[in-house]
Amino acid sequence: MRKHHSPLPILQHMQVLLNLLDDSRRWTAVLFATVIIGSGWIWLSMAPATATTGGLVPSPREGFPAPDFTLDTLDGGQMTLSDLRGQVVMINLWTSWCPPCRAEMPAIDNIYQANKEQGLEVLAVNSTFQDSEAAAAAFAQEFGLSFPILLDRDGAVSRRYQLRALPSTYFIDRKGIIRSVVLGGPMSESLIQSKIADLLAEAP
Repeated sequence: MRKHHSPLPILQHMQVLLNLLDDSRRWTAVLFATVIIGSGWIWLSMAPATATTGGLVPSPREGFPAPDFTLDTLDGGQMTLSDLRGQVVMINLWTSWCPPCRAEMPAIDNIYQANKEQGLEVLAVNSTFQDSEAAAAAFAQEFGLSFPILLDRDGAVSRRYQLRALPSTYFIDRKGIIRSVVLGGPMSESLIQSKIADLLAEAP
């Protein structure tokens, strides 16, 4: 004799599945709304890049605004890169123990002396976190350097400029845009002059 199964358990299972489906839709809706609200909040709270950088985020690459910084100088002063807007700036990252740094410093100083009246500024940023202030001072005195020596004591500027080689040099135009990058050295006077000539010829 065949047993007849009651349809009740089947209906109960179907109801459970329907409830789960409803819960899934509700959770999906909640998740979707959360994502939309969160994205909107992030968008509203962001400062527009055009407000400060013309739409470009500062980056140590050609064509991008040079990352700003403020550093103490060897003579007890302080310098901020953005204060030099309107001048052509050459940033040179170096250490006293770096042979190519030693080889190119006289050329950099000669170019500085010849072009400072035309608006050239040289910022020689000593990577003091892997050197020492005493060594930087002795180096500057040995070569009779006439441009500012800046001290990157904690390595913040070296990290901001993604230092990968010593020396590293960044040529920045009067608007604060990096126009050329030279990693390694030593650079010759003719190379340095070729990098700055067009920048100095541009109107402030």
